[in-house]
Amino acid sequence: MTLPTTMRALRVSDLAPDFAGCAVEDVPVPTPGPGEVLLHVRAAALGFPDLLMTEGKYQHRPDLPFTPGTDITGEIAALGDGVAGFSVGDAVVAPLSSGGFAEYVLCPASILRRKPKNLDYDAASAFGVAYLTAYVSLVRRAEIQVGEWLLVHGAAGGVGLAAVDLGKALGARVIAASASDEKLAIIADHYAPDATVNVSDGFRERVKELTDGGADVIYDPVGGDIFDESTRCIAFGGRLLIVGFTSGRIATVPTNIPLIKGFSVVGVRAGEYGRRYPERGRENLDAIWALAESGKVKPHVHAALPLDQWREAFEMMRSREVVGRVIIAPNG
Repeated sequence: MTLPTTMRALRVSDLAPDFAGCAVEDVPVPTPGPGEVLLHVRAAALGFPDLLMTEGKYQHRPDLPFTPGTDITGEIAALGDGVAGFSVGDAVVAPLSSGGFAEYVLCPASILRRKPKNLDYDAASAFGVAYLTAYVSLVRRAEIQVGEWLLVHGAAGGVGLAAVDLGKALGARVIAASASDEKLAIIADHYAPDATVNVSDGFRERVKELTDGGADVIYDPVGGDIFDESTRCIAFGGRLLIVGFTSGRIATVPTNIPLIKGFSVVGVRAGEYGRRYPERGRENLDAIWALAESGKVKPHVHAALPLDQWREAFEMMRSREVVGRVIIAPNG
């Protein structure tokens, strides 16, 4: 296979608002070193952190210039020295933290997994980070039990929708929460949660009514006012999972509230969990990809756009119109 010498990639050259520092450029095709592979990228997922990284507002801050794009799927285009178990042309997934919005990307062979045959490239890209976050949250941190009530905020987002889907697969009773009736209708149609709640005018009383007192587990990637009200509708012994702060406000809670109500506030960092506990991290990845291969969970792709339409994809994410994940297909 003859590789080109240059490729197109979305590059962030300056940290600036409104994606002003981003542009598609021609850059050299990298050469894999020992233990590395070169992937011909078929799909890469866009996440809210990608938007934050373009302005330097995310905890992961790659050196400039960099290429965003995570959860990459594609075919192996070239192998570095010492790579065994893979061949050129193999369809694989690669959980990288950046680099996916390019025609080619380098990655360590050690992180590759074969793409499940029952998922196309777009769906496989929509899966990894979102479902790993949901799994670490619900299984490792909350230890959710069959029949428990799970309230999922931001249920239309990538990590929220994954929690709805995984919660159902684990036997929880799931309430999907969003500020959009249109999004809730899509979620109900695709995932059949036990209930949906529009949070626009408050949700505390409705959740308490549905659960007969309070949710056992609350999954919160939103923060701010959503977190505040969640402390008022959680069951005694409940677990309030802090997954993110997409609302823009980092909430606080007076310690007397969890003390009196007997609930736990639990922080979730799925990637860091795997780094701290490598064996459990491998178990987590094995578990979610086994679920994917079994067909028990089904990632939802809101849209898949070519690289030239990256700005449209970013604006979809910024305007919060997305249900599930947006995919950029550099070679689509």
